[in-house]
Amino acid sequence: MNRSIGTAVFASVMVVAGAVAAQGILVDAAADKVIKKFEAATCDQLKAQKNEPPSEKEKIALDLLRDDPKARVAFIDKIAAPVLNKMFEQHHPMILALN
Repeated sequence: MNRSIGTAVFASVMVVAGAVAAQGILVDAAADKVIKKFEAATCDQLKAQKNEPPSEKEKIALDLLRDDPKARVAFIDKIAAPVLNKMFEQHHPMILALN
């Protein structure tokens, strides 16, 4: 009986570990997409894209980031420097307001 309990616990741990790994992959993919978008687009293009409704994948990613603080931190940590550098290079008003 102890062996079957150990097997069940091991299987549960593996399922959870797989879900956590998949979630990390989703966060990385979403962050990479945001970084590429900011690096490739001009300020005017970004403004125009802001008014577009999010895709189904983007909605899923946003829900994940709202519901999981650790995923949100990982996402923000990854995109913060590239996005803020782009804002700085484009003389974004929010960056200039920090002065």
